[in-house]
Amino acid sequence: CIWDDEMDVYLGECWSLNWRNNTEQIFPNLETETVEQQFEIVKKMTNESHVSIYGDLTYIYKDPISVFLGNPGKKVAASEPLAVSARAYSYKPTATPDVMMEYLKRKREKSNDKEKTKRLDQEIEYHTMTEQKVQNILEQISRQVTGSSEFSRHHQTIENPECNKDVLSAFFSQCYKMQTHPYITKYLYWLTNLCKAYNGEKIVRAVNDNCNH
Repeated sequence: CIWDDEMDVYLGECWSLNWRNNTEQIFPNLETETVEQQFEIVKKMTNESHVSIYGDLTYIYKDPISVFLGNPGKKVAASEPLAVSARAYSYKPTATPDVMMEYLKRKREKSNDKEKTKRLDQEIEYHTMTEQKVQNILEQISRQVTGSSEFSRHHQTIENPECNKDVLSAFFSQCYKMQTHPYITKYLYWLTNLCKAYNGEKIVRAVNDNCNH
């Protein structure tokens, strides 16, 4: 969410930033908001990532956040705001799969070196073309499995985790790795959707057949 123009890096992701902002807004009265309330508030504030909550919520969900961040019900005087250095920050929510491309584009905008600019242009072009190629490959895999050009492109729940694991492992080993091509994660649900209606081995064969790049 926060881009530092001096360091050329994102300083934090949106969930953490929104959680901090919400906490600071109600400080020092942390007993006025429960874990459940804060989760729902921050969830609404965060629209560029998939918000989830984990663990046993039987007890802590209804507890005030002061139980975890300070003494429950204890009123304290607000502290003086910390001095912040005059550095250039920009607030631009960016989905995690797009962070790498956004980083490259920002570097390209600031570059005054011809050789560096050329390398960045080449890298941006490569990843732009690769993202389109990934979509084409996934369409080919889906057509081979379903025998049709009509298949679901909407997010569905994972009902066959073993199939999902095998298919994604095949894609990462034979096609592209998400560590070097993070934008592919935007489209992997096309594969997991197939696991709801088709045999995992059939899908893996289609992945192997189409991932010759």
